[in-house]
Amino acid sequence: MKKQRKHCIYCGEITIKKYEDNVQRDFCPACNSFFYENPLPVVSTILESSRQILLVKRDRAPSRGLWCLPTGFAEAGESIEEAALRELEEETGIRGKIVKLLDVDSYKSRFYGDLLFLTFVVQQTGGKLCAGDDCSQARFWPANKLPPFAFRSNKLALEAYIKSRRDYWAIFDSIEHTDKKTLPPTVVKNSLTRRLVNVIIKNKEKIIEQWLDDVLVNPSTAEYHKMERDVLYNICDRILSQLTLWLGGLHDVEKIKSFYTKLGRERRKSGFKISDVLSALSLIRKHIWTFALAQDALQKNLELFMTFELQRRMTIFFDLATFYLTRGHEEK
Repeated sequence: MKKQRKHCIYCGEITIKKYEDNVQRDFCPACNSFFYENPLPVVSTILESSRQILLVKRDRAPSRGLWCLPTGFAEAGESIEEAALRELEEETGIRGKIVKLLDVDSYKSRFYGDLLFLTFVVQQTGGKLCAGDDCSQARFWPANKLPPFAFRSNKLALEAYIKSRRDYWAIFDSIEHTDKKTLPPTVVKNSLTRRLVNVIIKNKEKIIEQWLDDVLVNPSTAEYHKMERDVLYNICDRILSQLTLWLGGLHDVEKIKSFYTKLGRERRKSGFKISDVLSALSLIRKHIWTFALAQDALQKNLELFMTFELQRRMTIFFDLATFYLTRGHEEK
């Protein structure tokens, strides 16, 4: 437990409690002086390497034996950033540089009283990993398999960090598996592409209705103006199903080839011009993308290159569809 002040540090007289500005403080009647208890600044650092987080195992109270970020008190005469980097090196042997301040949290400790945790994201610049005097171990943990933490503030800061990185990790997964016929279930489940798939599945009827309202009046799709709305609905429904299978990693190029070659032959036999068919297909892409962005499904916290990557995945699909649709239309 934190020890309480009993005597004045200046004259040695017994202190009393007295209110100042509606706050009860220690007060020395002899010196006519108040004593102020301010939160102690505590610094922590998050160092990530390949989705693994550097943690240390505490070798002293409080919370001995539990894991935490490299953490310690700031000292007088050093900046808060210097304190963070000093603690990192003392506890792990790693030298680093500050990337940004990530999180600030208040915490009341029974050992030290009020604490103010400041957590920085850092980048390694040198050093060699080894446990410091206050730690029994220092090692990297996978971000998805972190141990119980000694400090709540560390847990909250890491949750915020992982949340901020989730989109980046997802898009890199998507890029890494681009050339594979199917995506691993974990990639499909967590990827940004999966968000778009969910948007299409949950809002398919609305997307189709928007497309119908467009394709039935658009000058570039004149041949479609004569078709029944129900027939067009089924056509768009089939195309959206093909797209979701492709984006979900469950459809390969051969299946797309077969589907759109057949669709092209069907449109030719029905007397449609190829320009109308391709324009109708392009309008489907337009309404999918417009609807997804309007629902804020993709743009929130999404970097520009991520948006391009999703657009690229859709472009590949529609380019393949266009090619085989045209080939099927041209077949005699």
